[in-house]
Amino acid sequence: MDRPETIEETAELVTAAGGAGIAVQVDHLVPEQVRDLVDRIDAEQGRLDVLVNDIWGAESHITWNTPLWEQPLDDGLHALRLAVDTHVITSHFALKLLVRHPGGLVVEVGDGTTAYNENNYRVSLFYDLAKTAVNRLAFAQAHELREHGATAVAVTPGWLRSELMLEIFGVTEENWRDATARQPHFAISESPAFVGRAVAAIAADPDRARWNGKSVSSGELAQVYGFTDLDGSRPDAWRYVVEVQDPGRPADATGYR
Repeated sequence: MDRPETIEETAELVTAAGGAGIAVQVDHLVPEQVRDLVDRIDAEQGRLDVLVNDIWGAESHITWNTPLWEQPLDDGLHALRLAVDTHVITSHFALKLLVRHPGGLVVEVGDGTTAYNENNYRVSLFYDLAKTAVNRLAFAQAHELREHGATAVAVTPGWLRSELMLEIFGVTEENWRDATARQPHFAISESPAFVGRAVAAIAADPDRARWNGKSVSSGELAQVYGFTDLDGSRPDAWRYVVEVQDPGRPADATGYR
């Protein structure tokens, strides 16, 4: 994606937050590399408790507001590979280690809950398929993991203030609210920490199996577990999209964060 951020920086953020970040460069479309990664986890840690499938990177391959027959086919098919094949390949190798101990968790991260995606076209056929498929992957894995005492759930962030999104709007995390002058609905956006806290909350829940096979948003989970975004708010983006943005109502996040 030609981004300036690095996996080493991400690992440093994990360590700074109290964990032990380990950066490993892996192409998740190459089965042998994923197999070697899981073998390394097994050798160094002896177990795998949480797998977060959040591989994407297909923004440059998506053509928006264009019918299928006018889209570049190679780009569209590669986007599907990035969205689906990477997750399947990773789970294929990682789940063998995860089910070794009861209580494991698989989180499939996409864009939009199943309820939203089933009733709304996502502006590009390939994007629509990709984001619908991710939720279905959680549903399917849930059925296979249940008898092993493990859980699979699909979790979607809301309007995520990723580095790319902040760059598009010409703002930083510190002054992100300035972007509402250009796009008022950006007021419902959330930091990457919010969905991270959602995943952590499920992982820490002894009753995490209640989410098995379900599709939920970071905003929904915040209402259940009580965690907040970095600014202390609880943005419920997908409820906002359905009740405010999609009906064309004036942007107003009051009561939604």
